[in-house]
Amino acid sequence: MKKAFKRIIKWIVRGAIYLWCKIYYRAEIIGLENIPKEGPLIFCGNHRTYLDPPLMVATAKRDMHFLAKDELAKNPFFNFLGWAFDAIHVKRDEKDVTAIKESLKTLKNGECIALFPEGTRNGLEKGEKLKDGVAFFAVRSGAKVVPCGIKGGTKENRKVTITYGKPLDYSKYKGSKDKEVLDKITNEIMENIIALTK
Repeated sequence: MKKAFKRIIKWIVRGAIYLWCKIYYRAEIIGLENIPKEGPLIFCGNHRTYLDPPLMVATAKRDMHFLAKDELAKNPFFNFLGWAFDAIHVKRDEKDVTAIKESLKTLKNGECIALFPEGTRNGLEKGEKLKDGVAFFAVRSGAKVVPCGIKGGTKENRKVTITYGKPLDYSKYKGSKDKEVLDKITNEIMENIIALTK
């Protein structure tokens, strides 16, 4: 009964966010045909505003578990969204083994996770080093990575465009723990994301 209720809530909330993005932000969605309808996926995009996660959740047409910093649970609205969409809360600045195991289990079950290589909003602009979480999950699980480029949605340019690129396959590196390999994959993913924002 609880699962059925949660599915209904998720459907309503996703629909509401979708309408909000289409009406208020005049959202344009590109590349939905690039998203496989089945199998585990890792969605990752550039991170500029609080709009990015709900925008991806509402438009991708795949359920996804966002990796979100633990502090967001303190905000009633984001805590509700986290509950509705089964967010995976991560403790920042430390190796959160529980979150890692939950993410890998989600992918093993053929589901999707989502996270941002920048780690924080406008990470690249702030000069922060890219996080290799996406690469880590890709090589550990064999799941394909769907890059997502987001532009607009700001005071200067309210119209938002979200573009989903073709899945990136890193299965040839499956099981690798080489830091150079992870860095290479991370940079390649971010280059694809940036290209989608042009």
